[in-house]
Amino acid sequence: MNVIQLNRGSGSSHNKSADKPGIIAALDVGSTKICCLIGQVKADRRRPVDDHDPQISVLGVGHHAARGLKGGAVIDLDEAEKAIRLSVDAAERMAGVTIEQIYVNVSGGRPRCQTYRAATKVPSGAVTSHDLHCVVETAMQKIEPGRRLVLHATPVRFDLDDAKGVRAPEGMFADKISVDVNVVTVEPGAMRNLGMVVENCHLDVAGFVMAPYAAGRSVLVDDETKLGVTLIDMGGATTSISVFADGKLLFADVIPIGGSHITADIARGLSTTLAQAERLKTLSGNALASLYDDRELVTVAQLGERGADSVYKVPRSMLTGIIRPRVEEIFEFVNDRLERCPATRKAGRRVVLAGGGSQLTGIREAAGQMLDRKVRLGSPHGLNGLPDVANNGAFAVATGLLKYAANPDVHTAVLPQMSASYAANRSYFRRMGRWIKESF
Repeated sequence: MNVIQLNRGSGSSHNKSADKPGIIAALDVGSTKICCLIGQVKADRRRPVDDHDPQISVLGVGHHAARGLKGGAVIDLDEAEKAIRLSVDAAERMAGVTIEQIYVNVSGGRPRCQTYRAATKVPSGAVTSHDLHCVVETAMQKIEPGRRLVLHATPVRFDLDDAKGVRAPEGMFADKISVDVNVVTVEPGAMRNLGMVVENCHLDVAGFVMAPYAAGRSVLVDDETKLGVTLIDMGGATTSISVFADGKLLFADVIPIGGSHITADIARGLSTTLAQAERLKTLSGNALASLYDDRELVTVAQLGERGADSVYKVPRSMLTGIIRPRVEEIFEFVNDRLERCPATRKAGRRVVLAGGGSQLTGIREAAGQMLDRKVRLGSPHGLNGLPDVANNGAFAVATGLLKYAANPDVHTAVLPQMSASYAANRSYFRRMGRWIKESF
């Protein structure tokens, strides 16, 4: 997967934590929480050559309730900046280092995924790197994003004459080479606002990574991405879908419904606070009904009441009856998007659930019933020293970003530069931030 980087300018990016080489950082800007992870790549203990994931040790973790964000997009610059600062500061204090560059996820901007195909002749008879570049460039020229920005662009398949799906065409003989390039575009406003908030926190954006792809880096195993799998990342305000096959991302989409909608349904249905509704969902909620739900009672704090009338009890079947319809709605949308995408044929019948919503009791069984697929719960792997609190599907995007930071993909497209005024303001904030750090 090839991820387009933000043009950071020519400013210095020297890390004050130079005594700890190999420092990497990731920032998951979600709708319900903001998480920062700081890790260190172990240079003295590499894995085998055929293993693309280097050894990573987690040094610091910081997370905070999201502010100024809705549906993965920034709606309040000041509040979002405060939440990011608190998360990064907590991770820096835990790690004992100061970071200046960070990889950031993109979950807003209504991403769209489309495949472009192109073919060119091979003049010399043997495919060279120049031929590969030319055919990919030809496909890229067909992109008409309009007012959208290209975020991801990667060749997913090469064909040589009648040979289909050639993985390493360079050096092989052919008269014609063809390529399918998968392109993900996003709305420019969401990208610029997110980049500006991060820059205002005196951090350089090392790269933007789409949230579904980052989650796949964290919870999927190599055989799943090669044989085909669908990853469903159930976040707070959104549910993202990504399809992997042959080791590449073939399709990605985002549905504007997530776990926070279930919480809001509970709060309305039981006339309680959002905090109490979240607690009920976490401790007593279930996506599947059971025979004992009518016999078990759950305690609900009534909204606005005091004294003896402030608490009442309802059967757990009532709570399940509120949760179940919203879960069905989410998976109906997911199934509809998968059926409309031809790439899902390569994903087989296997589904992996991640995100905070995947922690709901019974969600795995409910997904298997509604999608008619084999479902498992995904959890981060391949990281040393990850705290127990972050070792679950809710931190799939953050941990995937950290693994991506240790082994970024090769770029094949260039993100258009930001406006001159925005670049000037960003450079000003960066210089001021460094002056404050060095002076105080």
